Amino acid sequence: MSDPTSTEPTPVAPVAGPPKHRQLMIFGIAGFSLLLIGIFLMLANQPPGDGKQQKIITVLPGASAKKVAAQLAEAGLLRSPTLFTLRAKLTGKSAAIKAGPYQFTDDMHPSEILKKLVNGEIDVWRFAVPEGYSIFQLAELLATRKIVAKDEFLLACRNQDLLKEFKIPGATVEGYLYPSTYDITPGSSANTIVRLMLRQFDREYQQRFSNISSARKFSRHELLTLASMVEKEAVAPQERPQIAAVFLNRLIKRMRLQSDPTAVYGQRAFGGSVSAQDVRQATPYNTYRIAGLPPGPIGNPSAEAIAAVLAPAAVQHLYFVAKQDGTHYFSTTLVEHNRAVTRYLKNGAN
Repeated sequence: MSDPTSTEPTPVAPVAGPPKHRQLMIFGIAGFSLLLIGIFLMLANQPPGDGKQQKIITVLPGASAKKVAAQLAEAGLLRSPTLFTLRAKLTGKSAAIKAGPYQFTDDMHPSEILKKLVNGEIDVWRFAVPEGYSIFQLAELLATRKIVAKDEFLLACRNQDLLKEFKIPGATVEGYLYPSTYDITPGSSANTIVRLMLRQFDREYQQRFSNISSARKFSRHELLTLASMVEKEAVAPQERPQIAAVFLNRLIKRMRLQSDPTAVYGQRAFGGSVSAQDVRQATPYNTYRIAGLPPGPIGNPSAEAIAAVLAPAAVQHLYFVAKQDGTHYFSTTLVEHNRAVTRYLKNGAN
């Protein structure tokens, strides 16, 4: 007989657990799900291609990691933009992505892409415009470097919209492409490349020469035309002021300039000498045949050549002849010049 005052707890029957086979099923489903997730993550993090595709992506300033991931995915460089964005956030690199043009191949791992973006490893093509090069020489240079086709570049040099935009009175941009080193985005158009060089010229000219050239009563076009001739003639840079003085002295006396590089402009590159046939050619630029300056520059002069025209040497020379070492002998009279021609050209003296 039980005691009704007893305080011992009443035993509770144990709750029956799931059968053993049910537990195994749950574990199996969980494991299979984790396996699928793992496979998905692994595949989603793999490069989408075999490296045969190259793409250029331009990241704009302030672009979010999500925006950049969308650009990469659209270009076929990512399998999962979501995972790329998550990777950037978890590693604290979302705000470290730098703007600029980037070149990627479709076999790059997402981690490689993110590292390149964070390090700012932008891709550019670099080329230099040599002092004195004409648009024809530049076209050859850019085509050889596979930056832009020769015909496309020359067409851009005649682009009427560019000529109007930069207030260039000639038929081409000759003379206004500033000699310097340029970095451009791979795949840039010829018009973009020409505009870049024109802007650089405008900056340099405004800073250094605009006021001086006005005081000398040169138009900008006349100044560049004469400077381009000085640049082509001056193998030795220190002779630029003397050569400029010769041309200016001849202009004052209304003598023909008789500059060798003008005789072949537009026909071939000037190689340091011209033939009797060259100087007889009837072209608008041939200063053996025309009086005064040619209609425009025959190359793209350096700042030093422009400065030489604005500050020529204080000499009365009217002639010069090339010596074997590339420097020149300067003369004031025709008699003296003819003697120099005999000595340096015919006899090969140095």
